[in-house]
Amino acid sequence: MVRFLISRILSAIPILFVLSIVTFAVIQAPPGDYGDYIRSMLMNQGGATAEQAEAQAEAYREANGLNDPLPVQYVNWMVGIVTRFDFGQSLYFNKPVGDVVAERLPRTIYLALTCHLLASIIGITLGVVAATRQYSWVDTLFGFISFLGMTIPRFLLAIIILYVLVFRIGVQEIGSFNSVRFGGQPWSWAKFVDLLHHIWPVIFIATFGGLAYNMRVMRANLLDVLNAQYVETARAKGLPESAVILKHAVPNALHPLIAYQGVVLPYMLTGEIEVAIVFGLATVGPAIVGSMAVGDVWVTATFVLVLATTLIIGNIIADLLLAVVDPRVRIGGNAAHE
Repeated sequence: MVRFLISRILSAIPILFVLSIVTFAVIQAPPGDYGDYIRSMLMNQGGATAEQAEAQAEAYREANGLNDPLPVQYVNWMVGIVTRFDFGQSLYFNKPVGDVVAERLPRTIYLALTCHLLASIIGITLGVVAATRQYSWVDTLFGFISFLGMTIPRFLLAIIILYVLVFRIGVQEIGSFNSVRFGGQPWSWAKFVDLLHHIWPVIFIATFGGLAYNMRVMRANLLDVLNAQYVETARAKGLPESAVILKHAVPNALHPLIAYQGVVLPYMLTGEIEVAIVFGLATVGPAIVGSMAVGDVWVTATFVLVLATTLIIGNIIADLLLAVVDPRVRIGGNAAHE
């Protein structure tokens, strides 16, 4: 298992290297840079002439290396990451990119993991219930819920909830994790409850889409497993139906869902990102969109690289979980090493 983990980590290094090149090239492909944003701001809000604004924008490009060829910019960025763990200086936020990541990424991961945990527990449970009550009204109701969860766009659901909260209910504080009265205060139960009042739409929407997928896959897999010969053998031995389902059928039906964990973390992150953009929360989503809008390439490239890293980490975790759940995977891995 240790050799397998080390080999997967080592194989991920060249993948991340290629992803960093592709990411940097794609981000730099559109015309314009942060110098254009400075020129626009100077002309529209600073009252500068076109010549003055262009001169200051060009001076800024020269001082910050934006005029360097793209390969030179990429090499400087990668050298800073590898040698100093320095992701560059955010031009828009005017602080190191590492500080922006450290501020926004933990919040995003906490939200994504919470949504993933809820979606897995609720979705798998509903899938088991639906499969064991096939063609009943419960199965039909859960099927309708999963259909809605997989077809309604998350950003559209976020806009609907935002409209209801602001224009129908009259909620005033939108776009923050806590109310103003809790600003700067230490954590307490009241502050935690206030946090839930602010972030429940993000958790609900991302969880809704995730549990729909888990429910559909679990129902379909469990229906197949319940017709397998070893399940019939377990029933013939006189085991209670609950034991047959929970002890023999459900663990084998979980295999595709465990393998799906390799992509679920980026999926939950993107789900949180879409909703966070609508609600204006200070997470990864608004930072990516804002940095792309003004040409802050170092922030955009770093966050996209972080999302790619979560995909690789998720696949490694999925392989390890599958080896823990399925003894055949462990035996096959040991045989391959021998």
